[in-house]
Amino acid sequence: MTNFSEKVSFIWSVADLLRGDYKQSEYGRVILPFILLRRLDQVLAQTREAVWSADRASEGLAEALREKMLMKAAGCGFYNLSRLDLPKLLQDPDNIAASLTAYLHGFSANVRDILERFRFEAQIARLDTANLLYLVARKFVEIDLHPYRLDPNGHPIRDANGQPEANVTNHEMGVIFEELIRRFSEQSNETAGEHFTPREVIAFMVNLLFAEDDDALRQPGAVRTMYDPACGTGGMLSVAEDHLAQLNPEARLEVYGQELNDESYAICKADMLVKGQAADNIKCGNSFSADGLPWLDVDYLISNPPFGVDWSKAEKIVREEHEDQGHAGRFGPGLPRKNDGSLLFLLHMLSKMKRPERGGSRLAIVFNGSPLFTGGAGSGESEIRRWIIENDWLEAIVALPDQMFYNTGISTYVWLLSNRKAPERRGKVQLINGINHFRKMRKSLGDKRKQLGPDDIDTLTRLYADFQEGPEVKLFDNADFGFRRITVERPLRLNFQVTPERIERLTEEKAWQKLVTSKKKGAAAQAEIAEGEALQQAVLDMLRTIDATTLYQDRDAFTQALKAAAKAAGLKLPASLLKTLLGALSERDETAEVCTVKGQPEPDPELRDYENVPLSEDIDAYMAREVLPHVPDAWVDHAKTKIGYEIPFTRHFYVYEPPRPLDEIRAEIEALEAEIQGMLGRVLG
Repeated sequence: MTNFSEKVSFIWSVADLLRGDYKQSEYGRVILPFILLRRLDQVLAQTREAVWSADRASEGLAEALREKMLMKAAGCGFYNLSRLDLPKLLQDPDNIAASLTAYLHGFSANVRDILERFRFEAQIARLDTANLLYLVARKFVEIDLHPYRLDPNGHPIRDANGQPEANVTNHEMGVIFEELIRRFSEQSNETAGEHFTPREVIAFMVNLLFAEDDDALRQPGAVRTMYDPACGTGGMLSVAEDHLAQLNPEARLEVYGQELNDESYAICKADMLVKGQAADNIKCGNSFSADGLPWLDVDYLISNPPFGVDWSKAEKIVREEHEDQGHAGRFGPGLPRKNDGSLLFLLHMLSKMKRPERGGSRLAIVFNGSPLFTGGAGSGESEIRRWIIENDWLEAIVALPDQMFYNTGISTYVWLLSNRKAPERRGKVQLINGINHFRKMRKSLGDKRKQLGPDDIDTLTRLYADFQEGPEVKLFDNADFGFRRITVERPLRLNFQVTPERIERLTEEKAWQKLVTSKKKGAAAQAEIAEGEALQQAVLDMLRTIDATTLYQDRDAFTQALKAAAKAAGLKLPASLLKTLLGALSERDETAEVCTVKGQPEPDPELRDYENVPLSEDIDAYMAREVLPHVPDAWVDHAKTKIGYEIPFTRHFYVYEPPRPLDEIRAEIEALEAEIQGMLGRVLG
């Protein structure tokens, strides 16, 4: 493109007009829709009269047919029925706000949707009030964004072959638009994390996605599809388009996306429109509760969903789909906790994968550390990991350096999934530790202080492609991430004694105190309470007949003694009261006999423990080696065993560093003490 920098700088100079009346973070709300208007205005210039004729000819026809005729007349995916254009608006400065608003209303529905999401009419009113509207509009009319070079009469200049000479192509217009989006994002740290993923991170993700397909993508006329369910301003989709264009200028990437934030959606859709892409492939709304593309399946999926996003607003619809449709819906495997919907995005994306017999799909997504290990066996998170790994879809995870993103300095990970793994990768998961591959930025942007350089991207991509073990690469079988969470029980052992201290403990039991309460009213309540008091007194009197010096170490023997004493006192103990007495008069005793129920040892809840046994290991062998040497009376309650999956990424790359020698630490402390004494001496001297 000729004069790219000049064009961008000229457009950026509009910020000088806005300064003071607008905050820095608000510049894009004016500049981006005006760029869009200027581009569309010039694109439509040659076909305005054809559109007006089609408008007259289509009166009375069905709306869908009429829309089709108008699009055809315009020669592109949008049109404007207004008799105005941007230069004409400048001819009436006093009424420019009303004229510009009327001009906007003449656009086709897809353009009006973008401008409405920008809340552009509110910006028109604001600019008009500040006496800036005419100045800003005039500034944009001065820039030439026409797709073709024009002669003085406004007709395209043609080359020797009769083809119009390019001025600003759709691709070049997209580059301009995206450069301005990047500048706005970097200028506004408060929103950069919401709307902008670092371009080098996207480039690396696209490298991973295309790594297995380079040969196929170089074929003449190659066409592929890509989807991003949290597309923001469309950065990931745009970088993927550029990457494919560099790989094969004749290839085409059809992109789809959905975005919740109105302004981000408007920017993304506008970007697609100015590049000649199918802007209607970009949808607005919550991907969980209002999937805008339910029929879609694509070749590639890519996303950087918000970390730790709360999905409470979509909970009703998500939970209903999970419970009613199961695996026939998107969320069948399980639901994560409500304060982190990251894995919901992954499930949603997996539902858009092509079946392997139709070519399959590849998927790249950015997560923080939470989806690797959050949630124990049987939890929603663990069940999602289990479903993915047991289906052999997880291909690789790459740990990125920290301080890579604008709104967080935490560690992040790129997950790569595919339902068409290469033969050598089947049944395997590759972990790549890329935390040391970065270069420091000269100037930080929010929390972003590091970036991936071209060499870093090449190195990490090569580590993935080589698929070889090394200091920064580990290869695992799928089953290595699975485990059985077993419940290890130990027998309950109690002694029993009827001492004053234990009787006092009995009187503090809720079940005991409940004997002298009543839900009845009046005389009936008083009678019930009196009956309870009499029972309490009778039980206490009965207990005092049992020898307080006798320590029972067998629950069955004490139970018989208790029942005998009650029978002698003429008392009949209800089962609930007997349970209360046994509980209050007992204490744990490792030397006591095991308490049994129907001849089987009763487990002690306080001694219950849990162990994670790798799927590859026999539970009995594990118990014999790890547990029974320490607690020989332990056993496993197999009915409570659960299967879980987690990916302890950091543990696999942990390198032990021995502590410094004590002499070195002692010398350092003594040196510090001497330094402090010297400073005190100077102050007090």
